[in-house]
Amino acid sequence: METFTKLFGRLLIFVYHCFDRVVIHGYLSGLSRPGQVVHFFHDVVGEPVIDKAVLSRRTNEYQGWVEAYARNQGIPIEWAEPKVRKEDYVRPAQLRMRRAKRHGVYFILKSMEQGQTFRSTVPKFPTEDPNYRILARQRSRFTHYYFYIEDEVLGPMSMRIASFFPFQATYYLNGHNFIERELNREQVKYRKNDNAFLAVSDVAALQRAADRFTPGVIQKRLDYWTLRLGPSFSKRERASMNLSRFYAINQVEYCRNFIFKRSFPIHKIFERSCEMGLWRMTANKISEIFGSRITKKLKGKLNTTLEQIEHGHHIFRAYWKNAFIKQYEKFSTFLRNEVCSNNLTDFGLKKGLSHLDAVRRKFLEVTDRFAGFQAQCLNVHVDFPLLQHLALPITVGTVKFPGIKIHDTRMIRLMETLLHGGTTVAGWRAKDIHNAVLTAFGITADRYGLNSLRYDLRKMKAHGLLERDGKRYAYRLSEKGAKVALMFVLFHKQLCGPLANSLFHHQPDPASRPKSKLETAFHKADDSIRNIIQLLEAA
Repeated sequence: METFTKLFGRLLIFVYHCFDRVVIHGYLSGLSRPGQVVHFFHDVVGEPVIDKAVLSRRTNEYQGWVEAYARNQGIPIEWAEPKVRKEDYVRPAQLRMRRAKRHGVYFILKSMEQGQTFRSTVPKFPTEDPNYRILARQRSRFTHYYFYIEDEVLGPMSMRIASFFPFQATYYLNGHNFIERELNREQVKYRKNDNAFLAVSDVAALQRAADRFTPGVIQKRLDYWTLRLGPSFSKRERASMNLSRFYAINQVEYCRNFIFKRSFPIHKIFERSCEMGLWRMTANKISEIFGSRITKKLKGKLNTTLEQIEHGHHIFRAYWKNAFIKQYEKFSTFLRNEVCSNNLTDFGLKKGLSHLDAVRRKFLEVTDRFAGFQAQCLNVHVDFPLLQHLALPITVGTVKFPGIKIHDTRMIRLMETLLHGGTTVAGWRAKDIHNAVLTAFGITADRYGLNSLRYDLRKMKAHGLLERDGKRYAYRLSEKGAKVALMFVLFHKQLCGPLANSLFHHQPDPASRPKSKLETAFHKADDSIRNIIQLLEAA
């Protein structure tokens, strides 16, 4: 991370790291095993026979309660449309809730999905107890309820509850939504798009808000919504058994975000890093980034890939076991490194929500190592279409100026003359520049008049290559203009000119060439060009 900041610090506005998507399972720990369910119904509820009707009664009670809750609160409840993203479908209702500055449930979707439940069957052979039933776990397809919530602390979240016993719950959170709530509470100005902060008035406050996304804060809000929306148990049932939820992390994403000043560096640098990363990030390097060693017992993926999602963004991924780290750019100036895990045991971590801080520390180390590796890949030369940009016309105010082309001899002469303007501290007036061009290149005023020179000066000034000395009509090259002029002149005189001379007029004898690295390079270039010509003639 230090290497990345050292190399690209001048291009960055700010950097922050936080949790992104977090998926948490909520289990009724007292009803997770068949024996516990038997004890609950026999000894606590007082049901002599645990058959399908007993289990269905609990399901019907909860489904009836959900329908009544939606009707009484005026909350839309619908079946989820197939092949339609649920978050997109409920977004209009979420926007209405936000405009009204209210908190609570704003939509309920029903969906038929696979889930964990229990099955009661009659023994194949008769037993001494006629009420004996075999209770076993099974996965089956049944109704799940998605509650879409605008929480006052965690922000927008969703909660899925199974309608079959034991009513497993799943919670979908996003750390960026929590940070947004915290910044609003502290009255910190920011600009946020989707799940990314693109600008903020106080970077330290942003990072402090991200660090406050702790297990205690999360569990308190999950307990509240579980009690309010989950299936109810009587006081006697709660007093007899442990019916509190155990929260386990099912999926977690932790990201480190880099916000650049301009769009060009991030796009070109990311393209180059993908090319380098696909070749250089070997299996050993991936394991090193994730903090492990490669052994024969390693299970899961261990490879890199470049993918393209629906939005058109390319994503560089490095897979390791049941986890992966990815890098992608979006919103022109936003670069993200993100670790995603579907099984925390791969990292030697526990799944309980109380261990979220340990997950933060571990994933922060992984993103640090990945940023350090990527810094080496990003520290490369990339293509900058300078000549294409200069060749395009530019509009300043209401005036349109033509582009500057590299083969324009008149502009090359003017740039070479201005490069020698170091002897004139206060800049050159137009007449002085005109006389210098005519004298240096031996041309007459009829071929290159003063009006032509002034036209060229206005064109260079429009492209930001020339600047005036205060209010005086004296000109000098700007910082950008000096670089462009030097590139144009060197290209013609030191590269294109010598190669064209040896190709069309006279080729120096390679056996008698002087001991010069530059001349050796020119001879190699001559040989390469002639080889290409011979191949084209043969084709």
